Amino acid sequence: MDRMIYVAMSGAKQTAIAQGLNSNNLANASTTGFRQDLADMRSMPVYGPGAPSRVYAMTERPAVDMNNGIMQTTGRELDVAVQGQGWLAVQAADGSEAYSRRGDLRIASGGLLVNGSGQPILGEGGPIAVPQAESLEIGTDGTITVRGIGQNPSVLTVVDRIRLVNPDAAQLEKGKDGLMRLAAGETAPADATVQLVSGALEGSNVNTVDAMVNMIALARQYETQVKMMKTAGEMESTSNDLISLT
Repeated sequence: MDRMIYVAMSGAKQTAIAQGLNSNNLANASTTGFRQDLADMRSMPVYGPGAPSRVYAMTERPAVDMNNGIMQTTGRELDVAVQGQGWLAVQAADGSEAYSRRGDLRIASGGLLVNGSGQPILGEGGPIAVPQAESLEIGTDGTITVRGIGQNPSVLTVVDRIRLVNPDAAQLEKGKDGLMRLAAGETAPADATVQLVSGALEGSNVNTVDAMVNMIALARQYETQVKMMKTAGEMESTSNDLISLT
């Protein structure tokens, strides 16, 4: 009975982890530029002294869904969306370079350009600082131009250029903060072919209907595994009673 209990126990544990990933996807269904996590289960043998006669279930996140979300036009001058493949370079909380598709930009205190999560947007020389201006434009290549207060409408000043990258998707890993990084810890080179769409935002690529169906399926799977543990306990108790009668 120990084999049955162990398989059911490990399966229930990993189902709970998969449910957590699915719940996180569902919670970010309206997050700009969010990429959903993909969870998968497989059986793994338990190696140790003797033959590997025990197996356990394991949930892993083999990949991140790199399909693009739906692009929505907003008309806001600070909203940008990456057209096709590519990423915006941002500064993570630890100061390292990371990558995001979140383009709901705003100007924070001190003129720092940040996204909706408060992460500074990186330019050619580090975080981008925008001076006070009457108007601001972001070009398709990420170039930020402003018209100074009181200046002629035809006089535009280039502030910086958003660092746009397009590394191989197979080399990217998603961190707990939701940002993408190169698996080797390196930084991706700037890619001039990446284009932005100004006045638009990319939505999450989470399908809420699929996520809800998956949540129900995982809940039922968890209940089945708990019942298996209970049944295994009852069978073991019955076996012990029968042995005691002999």
